[in-house]
Amino acid sequence: MMEGRRISAANPRPCSGRRILAAKKRGRSDGFLNSVKKLQRREISSKPDRSFSITNAQERFRNMRLMEEYDTHDPKGHCSVVLPFLMKRTKVIEIVAAQDIIFALAHSGVCAAFSRVTNHRICFLNASPDEVILSLFYNKNNDSVITVSVYASDNFSSLKCRSTRIEYIRRGNPDAGFALFESESLKWPGFVEFDDVNGKVLTYSAQDSMYKVFDLKNYTMLYSISDKDVQEIKISVYLSAWLVVCSSNYIFLMQVRHTGIREVSRTEFLTPSAFIFLYENQLFLTFRNRTVAVWNFRGELVTSFEDHLLWRPDCNTNNTYITSDQDLIISYCKAESDDQWMEGNGGSINISNILTGKCLAKINATNGSPKDEECCSSTGSSKQSCSLMKSTVAEALEDITALFYDEDRNEIYTGNRHGLVHVWSN
Repeated sequence: MMEGRRISAANPRPCSGRRILAAKKRGRSDGFLNSVKKLQRREISSKPDRSFSITNAQERFRNMRLMEEYDTHDPKGHCSVVLPFLMKRTKVIEIVAAQDIIFALAHSGVCAAFSRVTNHRICFLNASPDEVILSLFYNKNNDSVITVSVYASDNFSSLKCRSTRIEYIRRGNPDAGFALFESESLKWPGFVEFDDVNGKVLTYSAQDSMYKVFDLKNYTMLYSISDKDVQEIKISVYLSAWLVVCSSNYIFLMQVRHTGIREVSRTEFLTPSAFIFLYENQLFLTFRNRTVAVWNFRGELVTSFEDHLLWRPDCNTNNTYITSDQDLIISYCKAESDDQWMEGNGGSINISNILTGKCLAKINATNGSPKDEECCSSTGSSKQSCSLMKSTVAEALEDITALFYDEDRNEIYTGNRHGLVHVWSN
């Protein structure tokens, strides 16, 4: 499946369809060599490697503590806004990390960038007073952030994409970017979807029922598909490119490079509310009624999770992160000790192994806050900056609305309904 996120041109304004982020598998561009390595690992006993991987994961997350707090809300206003709701404090709906910068998008449409070096807000990404940002995507191919927005001047009816290099944002110049896909009519029910795994962008123009695929490296169009009977198209990769085309009764897997169709009936198991394709293991990760499960292509259950009950029944996919090796899933879950729990109470951040279903670690209210000197020594910030953290651990774990794991820094970032972003690190 497309391992990125899809943004719809919703009308009126504030909403966008979002899917789970399975980070790009770094350093493996050759599908054939990748498959050979998989066969080698299968022939040679993989149990010692798997045991080491589990132990390593447990150590990585064992001492995670609440280390820093950022605020996406600016009571003074970051520019001469013309939209009153941009001034309101709203929940964080999306978090993306790139290098030493954390991007946090609030439901109001305001997106703030924070520096992990100085622990201060750098700037807001809204380049226009009437811009409402719906989603953002970090493009590793050219070290830039793509924002997807709607504008009051356009009656919030059409998606507009803009690419801004990280170096410009670090300098506090978010308006130095340039527009993308200007030739496309992305009005509702049109959409744009970014595929980090395959380095592609999929757009749909409802005006002419046209799907187009663009290259993320240089944004050139690769090919287009026009078919009014097609209800859904996804891109996957395993030795070659595939299109997943959904009709009303079946899911068709069509190989792009070589003609062929594989048909999978949807009567084998209940339709999940969300799912992603785990291309490394040729499996599907599904979400339904707060539960997570792993299935193979034959519709057979491969993994059920022992302690990974999701906090929300609507499966808010921004509260879940899958590592680039596709071996771990990190989610905001129901705290195991809460027999009588309510949405207002705090949950826990659970880290589980995808292939075994075992819970390897969790962050809950028992994880203590660090002392000022510990915080300062680990983040390089001043005591004044550390003392600005207002939330307790229990408060930071209440009603988490967005979650992201920075694999390079080994830090978890969470956002809540108050517009606050919290850093969890060891």
